[in-house]
Amino acid sequence: MASNSKRRLPPWLKAKAPGHPNYIALKNLLADLQLNTVCESAHCPNIGECWSQRTATFMILGDVCTRSCGFCAIKTGRPQWLDEGEPERVAAAIARLGLEHAVITSVNRDELPDGGARIFARTIAAVHRLCPETSVEVLIPDFKGDWHALATVLEAGPDILNHNIETPPRLYPTMRPQARYGRSLELLDRARKMSPAPTKSGMMLGAGETKREIAQSIQDLADVGCAILTLGQYLSPSTHHVPVERFVHPDEFAEWQRFALGLGFRHVESGPLVRSSYHAASQVEQVRAATPLPPERSP
Repeated sequence: MASNSKRRLPPWLKAKAPGHPNYIALKNLLADLQLNTVCESAHCPNIGECWSQRTATFMILGDVCTRSCGFCAIKTGRPQWLDEGEPERVAAAIARLGLEHAVITSVNRDELPDGGARIFARTIAAVHRLCPETSVEVLIPDFKGDWHALATVLEAGPDILNHNIETPPRLYPTMRPQARYGRSLELLDRARKMSPAPTKSGMMLGAGETKREIAQSIQDLADVGCAILTLGQYLSPSTHHVPVERFVHPDEFAEWQRFALGLGFRHVESGPLVRSSYHAASQVEQVRAATPLPPERSP
């Protein structure tokens, strides 16, 4: 396995540094409402660009995850409490930002009977009430295969249901040791059958997977009817995480985009700096143009 020591990034991985006035304003808003974002907790390289445009991916259910994925910078441990007021504060932040599209994700809360599905549903409902014109995308955990929990989330009416497979199955023991590749595919398949909301998934490239494995995983997602796909470069958060094996050239990302579109995906976001919620609002517009999303709600 490649060394995880400090490596010089190729020029195509240079991201915009934080510091824009909108970045400062958003950081203050999140602090004021005591909210977490995956942008900060997962060390997203696009935080400078996205926050300068007043967009963020809200992370509910706290900032401590019960899983220890080899690629993720979010803290691992046993959460001590559940914030029942979080859904309304997330909706308030979305209203103050005036977002047309909101992305909401979470840590894993495997110690909860429903994995946090109830809080997801309450958050979706709160956004619908306060911001009826805002489309809502949820990036959910696998709920350990609890399909009643999945139904709880879907019944709240998200506009897009996202669940990332992250990497091919061979790398799960190091990348996602507490997850199951087949379980994630089943979740996406069940979600597509249970709700009109388009399903979405994503993968990180450069952690040691082969091109054949990438192609097979993209095919697997197509086979379960996934509508939206995101592909981005894996960047190791620290020397304690799975190391980067290679930096994938933008031309290869373009090739994978063409491959996935040829399999029938409605939209594919593929590039070195792409993350699951990167340009999510524009994805909604393109998917809506191809196939209407669930009907818009009345105020």
